[in-house]
Amino acid sequence: MKLCGFFLSTNAATSSNVLEQRKKIMQQNWKHGTFLFWVIAVCCCSVTIQLELTQDEIHSEQQEADAVRQLLQRLIPQEAHHFDIVVDFNLDTRDAFQISGGTGGQIVVRGRRGYCAAAGVQHYLKTFCGAHIAWSGSQLRLPNPLPIPSETFNITFNDKYRYYQNVCTSSYSFVWWDWARWEREIDWMALNGINLPLSFTAQEAIVYKVFKELNFTDHDIDVFLTGPAFLAWNRMGNLQAWGGSLSPNWHLQQVRLQHRILRRMRSFGMTPVLPAFSGRVPPAFSRNFPDANTTVLNKTWGHFQPPFGFVTFLQPTDPLFLTIGSEFLRKYIEEFGTNHIYNADLFNEMPPPSNDPSYLQSCAKNMYKSLTAVDPQATWMIQGWMFYFDENIWGPEQARAFLRAVPLGRLIVLDLQSELYPQYHRLSSYYGQPFIWCMLHNYGGVEGLYGSMENVSSGPIEGRNFAGSTMIGTGITPEGIETNDIVYELMNENAWRKEPVDLHEWVHDFAIRRYGTDSALLNLALLYLKRSVYNATVPYRNHGKYILIRRPSLKLKPYIWYDPKDVFVAWSLYINASSIASQSELYKHDLVDVTRQSLQLTMDVLYPKVVDAFKKRNLTYLEESSEAILELYDDMDELLASDEHFLLGKWLYDATNLARTPLEKRQYEYNARNQITLWGPSGEILDYANKQWAGLMSQYYRKRWLFFFETLKNCTRNRKPFKQSDFNNAVFQEVEYAFNMGEEIYTHEPQGDPVRISERLFAKYGHVY
Repeated sequence: MKLCGFFLSTNAATSSNVLEQRKKIMQQNWKHGTFLFWVIAVCCCSVTIQLELTQDEIHSEQQEADAVRQLLQRLIPQEAHHFDIVVDFNLDTRDAFQISGGTGGQIVVRGRRGYCAAAGVQHYLKTFCGAHIAWSGSQLRLPNPLPIPSETFNITFNDKYRYYQNVCTSSYSFVWWDWARWEREIDWMALNGINLPLSFTAQEAIVYKVFKELNFTDHDIDVFLTGPAFLAWNRMGNLQAWGGSLSPNWHLQQVRLQHRILRRMRSFGMTPVLPAFSGRVPPAFSRNFPDANTTVLNKTWGHFQPPFGFVTFLQPTDPLFLTIGSEFLRKYIEEFGTNHIYNADLFNEMPPPSNDPSYLQSCAKNMYKSLTAVDPQATWMIQGWMFYFDENIWGPEQARAFLRAVPLGRLIVLDLQSELYPQYHRLSSYYGQPFIWCMLHNYGGVEGLYGSMENVSSGPIEGRNFAGSTMIGTGITPEGIETNDIVYELMNENAWRKEPVDLHEWVHDFAIRRYGTDSALLNLALLYLKRSVYNATVPYRNHGKYILIRRPSLKLKPYIWYDPKDVFVAWSLYINASSIASQSELYKHDLVDVTRQSLQLTMDVLYPKVVDAFKKRNLTYLEESSEAILELYDDMDELLASDEHFLLGKWLYDATNLARTPLEKRQYEYNARNQITLWGPSGEILDYANKQWAGLMSQYYRKRWLFFFETLKNCTRNRKPFKQSDFNNAVFQEVEYAFNMGEEIYTHEPQGDPVRISERLFAKYGHVY
């Protein structure tokens, strides 16, 4: 195995003066959340790490089969020896797997690739054993002995690709992950037949290396790269500097991690999608290259102001774009190898400097040229979000010019939210370029029961079969994960299903697998949820904007597209099923989730009473209504604390656990707190990635509403009007900023009995609807 050295150096010339300068800058900006975390390298020596190079690593059939066998040892160690795993590259002309009985009571799973065999394993466990594997946990109470198939079952996948991830997922969900968590996720990918995962970890190390060789200083790069929790938007060109910079330790950790991620993905036969240069350059670029054709994209993304919200864009038409883009890719391949598919979004949520078709055509042509100059086999992948987000800019003429600038088949478009915002019809199947039908589903990693199950069941089949379709795969592209397992299991089955499912029957089977029991109560509960929260059919981008977790105001509106009574009926059914399902950890998780949703809806009932009381200037009524809401937050916090998936402490623990210095610890904790609350120095994307977590409920949301109630009471007593702007400024200082700067420790272990807590809360709130 070839070895490649990755070097991160701190220039000795920057050691004394610059260190002092950085300290002063940090001190000057340490207020109102507008500071940068300058990571100061105390040593002036180079930091070097030797890592294995896996360029164009191709595994044999035996090696991919071994990867699946090792997965089985992690998943079901006691039963793993009952499986005979075979990978046969010639099994079919398309991805496929077979399940059959073998000699000596073996279950033979044969797959065209490792990920096919892994998908065959999951299909056997689901179909023959009634098992269930999901983000929130697994139900693996397998029959003894394991059933032996009486005939050969053959499954052929519909399309070439099953894609996974949104560029945002790396920040909203993956940012603090260690290898143990990544290993579980890659196993989940393989079990679901995913073969085209985005793999963006550690690209900033290559960015650093490229710009250092172009004579940019550490400071130049520090004020370009963001902190860890905001890297997704730096990569897409929306943001710079905020929450940064990145320490040598961060780069080294991430490089090591990316090698392990890629090695494992490739061991299953997957094709990791790797990053490419998209034209974003440090603010000091014109100093080193005064003749370069650069522009600051003229839309302030997310209300960010300079220096954070104005990113310098090197025009793809400038010869330097080809030089830098090719050098980035060359260095990336030297370090991590390649599988020949690269993602880069030139204009994601940022309008291009011009929408002239000839300009857009030249941008795409030069972007593609920067890839093929290094890798003649390169295929470029883009997120198709820009075609929806800036629909007025990206008309058919502009989209066609951009897309057809690349040879047909060498550009893949992710139709990013096909279940609600498909663009492939409007843009004539992307004018001949292949596209992937994707379910976005989640914004910001917010909690909330939500989904479009009818659309998910039928949409991919329509996308595949309409006249002129160039669809080559299905994908899941959530901004955040670990929610609503039922929707993702349904979507992943579209990889091989030929027809829409009977959702009533499918939900029944899902309930049996998930809880390990055939309960009419739980099946009925899921059907009530299927017709309500999982029946979102109207396009709407504000999923997550629930009154419960928004900054208080007198003008908030509930976000409900369904009959809340259905959720309360489902809650009662879950409660009544406790005697037969309480031994199931997944039942407990879902009971907490349904209870959480019901309490979220309860806030929608209690809140108008506060507004009404204030309008009538009825202080007694206001105090009573306020107290009821504060009690709701206390109850919600106790409930969420009983499940490990709803803990603020886990998020903060994982963040600070990556730190190796006190400054890193402080930076990572601030990044973690800020992303899920203010999202910016002063609430630029306020409450977008908000979470319903224990700790946040009591120490952030409750405190905001308490401050709101006290403000309303003072206005009532003093006969003054409520001024939202004054309140916003005050609550920012007193609660929001204070929380962002906090260092309180929250438990990362669950506490309490979720069944008993949910029963008590149902007795208290179950009558609300």
